[in-house]
Amino acid sequence: MIRAILFDLDATLLDNDMRTFLPPYFQALCSRLGERIPPERLTRQIMESTQRMIQNTDPNRTNEDVFTADFFPKIGHSPEELWPIFTDFYEMDFPALRRYTRPRPEAREVVQECFDRGYDVVIATSPVFPLRAVQHRLEWAGVADFPYALITTYENMHSCKPQPRYYLEIAEKIGRAPSECIMVGNDPEADIAPAARAGMRTFYVVYEEAESHAVAADYRGTLVDFQHLLRSWPSPKESAP
Repeated sequence: MIRAILFDLDATLLDNDMRTFLPPYFQALCSRLGERIPPERLTRQIMESTQRMIQNTDPNRTNEDVFTADFFPKIGHSPEELWPIFTDFYEMDFPALRRYTRPRPEAREVVQECFDRGYDVVIATSPVFPLRAVQHRLEWAGVADFPYALITTYENMHSCKPQPRYYLEIAEKIGRAPSECIMVGNDPEADIAPAARAGMRTFYVVYEEAESHAVAADYRGTLVDFQHLLRSWPSPKESAP
């Protein structure tokens, strides 16, 4: 029986294409740090250190630990110097990037129904951003005020998409077997395939039906289709003793 629902965030609950979002994100970050670090060097090193996070296989190091150990020595500035600037950036500058995204009106109703029916709900977004950046994007999606069982960020995860162990770590953190979880996401390689390898069921969120046929998911459709599927299942609340 499904007892936990994992939602991807970008391009699933929030209309946010990273190909559109990342260029102004880097431009804003470079504007904040430009006096200390040349923009091209900063962008390149963030991308390289992020790739280190994605490749991390050490269960004793958080993604933040991996990023910190790789980024700061190579960029030539200490964490003590730059972390306050990063913190201020995510608090003051990052919210302006909202204009590159759009809320999906159905997202809040779907998430609300998951909670109403007694499911554990996880925001299973790629954990390469700090919590504050994820919180902003949840606010933009209109779903920030729910009591999630877990929101994956680089502070609390030790693995990343597309590693199956990312999904196994989520299951362990929320105390559910992978077979009790379903991953709802739009990315076949980051959301669907690795979650399936971890033993979870999968729902492929797709808005162009022609895109969906080659993806090996248990279910597919829009968020509204997922809501209809949800209503066909016995809920954890109904099955509680």
